[in-house]
Amino acid sequence: MFDAALNSLISILSPRACAICNSNVESISYGSTCEGCWESTAIFSGNEARCRKCGLVLPSARSGDDALCRQCYSHHYDYATSIGPYDGALKAEVIALKTVPKIASRTRELLFSSYANAGFEISSLIIPVPLSRQRQLERGINQAEIVANELSNKFHHEVDAGSLVRTNHSPIHRMGMDRKARDLSVKNGFTVGRHKLIEGRSILLVDDVYT
Repeated sequence: MFDAALNSLISILSPRACAICNSNVESISYGSTCEGCWESTAIFSGNEARCRKCGLVLPSARSGDDALCRQCYSHHYDYATSIGPYDGALKAEVIALKTVPKIASRTRELLFSSYANAGFEISSLIIPVPLSRQRQLERGINQAEIVANELSNKFHHEVDAGSLVRTNHSPIHRMGMDRKARDLSVKNGFTVGRHKLIEGRSILLVDDVYT
């Protein structure tokens, strides 16, 4: 009841326009988008037919199939997943996180649910993907580190934001690149600076957008 009253008060005193449709955002828990835009946003339920390694949705496969997309064969990780496609309310929330270091309640709940369903509890260390020094200075925050800290507070895993280092800077955001350009933008772009701190540990690598 208190939350409902607070939402109503904020809506009256400080109305916010939805980042997608420009209508009024009814609740502070929705973040930057309205309830209608949230309802029309695709969220992975866990029942989709997806690649068992990279999580890519495979329309030709059936739910429960032990499917591989073959595009991620050379990727150096065991398993990857996300809340949903980079679109709708999720896209708006990711964009907002680049300037406002706070995850909305609805997004946070989806993050925790996605984590729990993925079986990442075996991880002993969370590492956020670092920004380049220039990008960090531009934004003042690393959105991947914000996500990592939320997971750490909820599931009590250690966060290491210092061992992985970005060694180059891409002037173009990767979401605006094609696949080949994205690959080139991160090739040899990272180094591990503190090997002994992570050696032998099961690591959950976290980023705001997984392309």
